Amino acid sequence: MNFIKIIKYDYLQRTRSYAFLITLCASLAIGYTFVPEPNATYSTIRIADYVGTYNAAWFGYVTAIMTSIFLSMIGFYLINSGIKKDVDTKVGQIIAATQLSNFRYLLSKTISNFLILVTIVAVVFIMSIILFFLYNDGSSFELWKFVKPYLLIPIPAMFLVAVTAVSFEILFRKYSVIQNVIYFFLFSFLMASQATTEMDFATDVFGSKIVIHELEEKVRTIKGIEHNIDMSIGYVLGNTTKANSFDFNGIDFPNSFILSRVILIVLGLVIITILTPFFHRFSFKKTVSKVKKKVNIHATGMKDIDLSLLPKPKPTFEIFSLIKTELLLLIRNGSKWLWFLNAIGMVSLACLPIKISYQIVLPILWFLQVSRLSNLTSKEINNKVHYFAFASYKPIQRLLTSQILSAFLLMVFLAVPFIIQLGIQMKFTSIIAIVLGALFIVLLSALLGIITNGKKLFEVLFFLITYANINGIPITSYFGFLETTNYYFTVILTLIISFLVLIFYTRNYQLTKV
Repeated sequence: MNFIKIIKYDYLQRTRSYAFLITLCASLAIGYTFVPEPNATYSTIRIADYVGTYNAAWFGYVTAIMTSIFLSMIGFYLINSGIKKDVDTKVGQIIAATQLSNFRYLLSKTISNFLILVTIVAVVFIMSIILFFLYNDGSSFELWKFVKPYLLIPIPAMFLVAVTAVSFEILFRKYSVIQNVIYFFLFSFLMASQATTEMDFATDVFGSKIVIHELEEKVRTIKGIEHNIDMSIGYVLGNTTKANSFDFNGIDFPNSFILSRVILIVLGLVIITILTPFFHRFSFKKTVSKVKKKVNIHATGMKDIDLSLLPKPKPTFEIFSLIKTELLLLIRNGSKWLWFLNAIGMVSLACLPIKISYQIVLPILWFLQVSRLSNLTSKEINNKVHYFAFASYKPIQRLLTSQILSAFLLMVFLAVPFIIQLGIQMKFTSIIAIVLGALFIVLLSALLGIITNGKKLFEVLFFLITYANINGIPITSYFGFLETTNYYFTVILTLIISFLVLIFYTRNYQLTKV
C-alpha cells in the first residue's frame, strides 16, 4: 500500500502544479499543429512533394511519431527532480524510516514519472482524434489505427525517459546541470542516428524510424525511383505548394519490433535494479572534525583591538552592490568544472567560423547556463527567504532589477569573443541582435520564474528553443542567427518590452499578497 500511495500522491502533487498545467496547455496547442490543416503554409511530415491522405492511419501514425519525439525532447525536463523534491521537502527522510525498499521507492518514482508523461500522451491522443474529425476527407473512423501506433511508439519511449530521469538523479544527485546537458546531447545523438535495417528499427528508442522508412518506401514505389528522397520531419514553414497525396493505411509492425519495445521496458527495469545499491536513501553524512581546536585569544592579538578605531559601517542603497552579489551567486551556482566547458565554448566562439559559432556554439553555450537562469527570480521562494527579500528596501527597483542585470551581464560576457569577431567584420546589426537575444532569454527566465515559482517550465522551453536554433528553425531565432531585418528587431523589442511590463507588474502583485 505504501508503494501505491507514493505513486498516487507524487503524481497528484506534480499534476497540480502550475508548471504542469502550463505545459499541458502548451502540449495541447502544439498537438493541434501536428497535422496541418489542408490549407496550412507549413508541414510536419512530408516525403518529397507527397503527404498522406487525411485518413485515420495518417492522423494516428503522424501524431504518434510527433508525440514521441516532442515528449522525449521535453519530458525529461518535466520529471527529472522527483527525488530532489523529496529531499527538499524532507519527505525522503520519512520514507527512509519506513520498510519500503530502495528498489520499490525508485520504481515508484519511475512509474510516477511515466504516468506524468502518459497523461500528456493521452491528451495529445484525444487531440489527434478531434483533428481527424475536423480535417478528414470523408474517411471512416478506425480507433485501432490510433491506438496501435500510440501503444508501440510513444508509450515505451516515455518509460525509458522516466527511467533516464531517475537514473540521472541517482548518478548525478548534486549536479542538475550535468543531467540537463548530458540529456541534451544524448537526445541530439539519438535523433541524428540513421536506421535502415530491422536491427536499427529494433534499437530505435523513439520508435519512429520504422514508420518513416515505410513512408519513404511508399513514395519511392509511387515515383518509381530507388535512390533516397527528401523527407522533412518537424515544422517546415513556407510550404505553400500543394502536395500530392498517397494512401497510407498503417503498417504491420514486425514481431522483432514489437518484441524490442517490450525489451526496452524490461531494460529500464533492469537499469533501476542495477542502480538501486547506489541510491543514497536520503542519508547525507557530513564530515565533522572531532578534534576541537583551542583558540588562543592572546596569541591572535584580539585583546589589542580598539573597536573605536574601526570604520563605522555606512548603509548604502546603491544597486551596484546588489548586482555584484547576484553576479557572484550566478557564477558560483553549479559545479566549478562547468566553467571549464564555458571557457572551451568562449574559445570556440573566437576561433570557429561565424556560421558554426552562431548556429551551434552560442546557443549551446547559453544553454549550459540553464540551471543558473532557471531559478533567477524564484530562488527566494524556493529557499523560504522571500519574506526577508520582499521586505527589503525597494525590492522591485533594486533586487529584481539587479537580478535581471546580473544575468544579462553574464550572458553578454559569455558571448564577448563572438561579439569581438563580429565587430572585426563590421557586423554591427548581428551584435545588437545578440545583445537583445541575451536580454530576451534572461527576461523569459525571470518571467516564468515569477509566474510558476519554479524552474521546470523555463528549462523545457529553453531546451526547445536551443534545439530548434541548432536545427535552423527561423521562428525561434531569438538572437538573430537567421535574420536581422527590421521585422526581427520589431518583434524582439516588442517581446522584451512586454516581458518587462509583465515581470514588474506580476512581482508588484506578489508583494501585495505577502
